[in-house]
Amino acid sequence: MISRAVYPASELKTTRWIKENSAVCELTGYAPDKVTKDRLYQSALQLYGAKDALEKHLSRRTNELFDLEDKIILYDLTNTYFEGEKRNSQLAKFGRSKEKRSDARLVVLALVVNIEGFIKYSSVLEGNIADSATLSAMIEKLASHTCPGPAVVVLDAGIATEENLRLIQSKGYKYLCVSRTRLKDYSYVPGRLTTLLDTKSNKTIRLRSVITEKNTDYYLEVKSPSKEQKEEGMKLQFEKRFEEELQKIRAALHSKGGIKQTDKVHQRIGRAKEKYPSVQRYYEITVCSEAKTGLATELAWEKDPQKHQEKNESLGIYFLRTNLDVQEEYVVWNIYNTIREIEGAFRTLKSDLDLRPIYHKNDDATMAHLHLGILAYWLVNTVRYQLKSNGIKSCWSEIVRIGNTQKVITTSGTNTYDKIITTRKCTVPNANLKQIYDILQTKHQPFTKRKSVVHKLESKKTENTEKQKLLTG
Repeated sequence: MISRAVYPASELKTTRWIKENSAVCELTGYAPDKVTKDRLYQSALQLYGAKDALEKHLSRRTNELFDLEDKIILYDLTNTYFEGEKRNSQLAKFGRSKEKRSDARLVVLALVVNIEGFIKYSSVLEGNIADSATLSAMIEKLASHTCPGPAVVVLDAGIATEENLRLIQSKGYKYLCVSRTRLKDYSYVPGRLTTLLDTKSNKTIRLRSVITEKNTDYYLEVKSPSKEQKEEGMKLQFEKRFEEELQKIRAALHSKGGIKQTDKVHQRIGRAKEKYPSVQRYYEITVCSEAKTGLATELAWEKDPQKHQEKNESLGIYFLRTNLDVQEEYVVWNIYNTIREIEGAFRTLKSDLDLRPIYHKNDDATMAHLHLGILAYWLVNTVRYQLKSNGIKSCWSEIVRIGNTQKVITTSGTNTYDKIITTRKCTVPNANLKQIYDILQTKHQPFTKRKSVVHKLESKKTENTEKQKLLTG
């Protein structure tokens, strides 16, 4: 697990790294000659066999160590892709890849974490499973893996179906999510003021409580400048592409051999609308044609000013939905923003701990590989949690880089008695690493000096009776 956290690689490369480039054996007291790639592979399979018990223990242990209560639980999914065909796999399926790898089979990783980033429950699922179909299994495990008592489950919109929200509520939990549907017939709550919050990027978020007759849940309208800027760029891009499609259709009306039949022109317009549904709604398209020949002569379009204005005003707006009884808008916003912690967990797992891509051929090895990465994440988050509590918010790769500034120097030589003398000495850490050690209450040097002596093997005299018979005649 230490090797996976610091040097994520294959079993063969990990074996070499442990023996030649690390002090893992000194830290753990494990003999270097016993480390082999086969033993590492088997240990990963054995650890996966104790997955449920390990997660329960680690969840309880971190809560005790850091006095955590798990009042807010975050649930989300990600996927990672395979290198290879994986035709006989029960897990690897084609699906919607978050890395845009539509050519590769996927596997889905579902995580439940608390707001401090500690994993409460994990599950590996088929690559083509729908996000909304994963919640029922998670909610059954939630009570045994977290602190007893009411908690708020924070979800992404893809999981927050009506059925799933009813399931969460039936189990005694509260929920907070992004509304899957965009509210249309709603009004602002009378007597509730508009709340403005400044983000770290110096952007102002606008929050307003709204009510709707169709649902009794609490809804919060959020106006985000960053989201508005992103959606505006996408809108302009789609408008440009849609108008380019219309220009191609119009150009065909005036070119030799182009499509001019009125019904076929309308079919081409329909296909363009299907391709760009988000922008075609506020375009008014007119096709001029001759009644006698049935041929289209001209194509014109313009934007509906009212619909276009409504679209511009809706940019950057989304709605948060919850069954919490809240009186302050910023409380709902702050609770939902904790979902960034699970996004950070996915980033660490997939990038720093190298969970993508997966090269294993069979499903057992795949499950063991992903589980080992999750166990390594426990080490990573335990270290980072303590460092963040003391003002050090560096990412894991930066912490590893600082740790690599301390080295172990190995010196070997043969004395006059043909004995091989090996000395290993640990260097003194620099100021940045000393600060990390002090926060973690760890020795500045795991060891100072270690010496080993290997005696020269005595050569044994071997006699070849057949050879001696020949020499003696």
